[in-house]
Amino acid sequence: MRPRRILHVITDLYVGGAETILVRLVTAKPGLAEETIIVSLQPDGFLAERLRAAGITVIEHNFRNPVSFFAGMIGLARLIAKMQPDIVQGWMYHGDLAALLALALSGRRGATRLAWNIRCSNLDLSQYGRLLRLVVGACVRLSSFPDLVIANSAAGMEAHRALGYAPRRAEIVPNGIDVDQYKPDAAARAAVRGELGISEDAIVLAHVARLDPMKDHAGFLRVMAKLPEVRALMIGAGTESLPPAANVHRLGRRSDVARLLGAADFVVSSSAFGEGFSNALAEGMACGLPPIATAVGDVPLIVSDAGMVVPPRDPVAFTDAIRALMRESRERRTERGARARARIVESYSLERMQQRFAQIYATLLDC
Repeated sequence: MRPRRILHVITDLYVGGAETILVRLVTAKPGLAEETIIVSLQPDGFLAERLRAAGITVIEHNFRNPVSFFAGMIGLARLIAKMQPDIVQGWMYHGDLAALLALALSGRRGATRLAWNIRCSNLDLSQYGRLLRLVVGACVRLSSFPDLVIANSAAGMEAHRALGYAPRRAEIVPNGIDVDQYKPDAAARAAVRGELGISEDAIVLAHVARLDPMKDHAGFLRVMAKLPEVRALMIGAGTESLPPAANVHRLGRRSDVARLLGAADFVVSSSAFGEGFSNALAEGMACGLPPIATAVGDVPLIVSDAGMVVPPRDPVAFTDAIRALMRESRERRTERGARARARIVESYSLERMQQRFAQIYATLLDC
């Protein structure tokens, strides 16, 4: 049974893993519902116009102070009452909590199904503000109320059960990668290297992550300090403000990530904690890049035998892993890259993710 209308509630529409997956999910064809509405709790999202251009209704609130919070909650509850969606789907902690409260206020809790979405694993809450800790605590206490809790990683679901989550029903839906967009690109390799002044024979690492404590950019810069002969592309919001290093290109937020990945030899992820399913790692693998990543979230499952997995916060082990892959023959690295892409195509494609969501939503409506 296909939902008539789904209303998604997400914390914001800036560029991040959850936001990117939501955009991919709701713009892929065929759609999951006859009509899709997205409500962002924060305004001025970078991805909002892309969604609107695809015909998706986007409503942006401003939940930045107590007054706007209460006004926004009332507005969201009225929207749910008016639109009468079959499913309200929360995304991330703030979005999950707002979805639950607004649905309760709307008077439609008996008619509309509620789903939550877990996007991280063992988040170190001490690295973030008090508000996030309060919201997570509320989600723990209310986690039995949604009809369904979806996680994008087995590690994420396990970590949240350990926190005290007690879902009525739980499902794992790994992130999906557009393997037609993210693919090997020899022309991009030559062009991007030329633009950045990188020689054809240089070893280049691609590190794609917004500036956030969980991503451990400082740890990765320590690795690069041990590898002066290696170049790194650091891509993501805030990376332009990182300390300069001779062998590091601090590129900031970019809209041509797939093209930039084409210039690299390896994709790397240095996350210290909290990662559930790393989009950046899987996108690089889809581009045919052998991965080197820390064992956070479902990374060991995603990487499998295509690359190397090391402990988090261990620059020595990370450096040794990079050097080990650098020592391999070009043929061996090419084989790893082919396995990396095959792994994403076979197990983590966008089509596969959309099919899983469609199946789950159909059974949710049958309940």
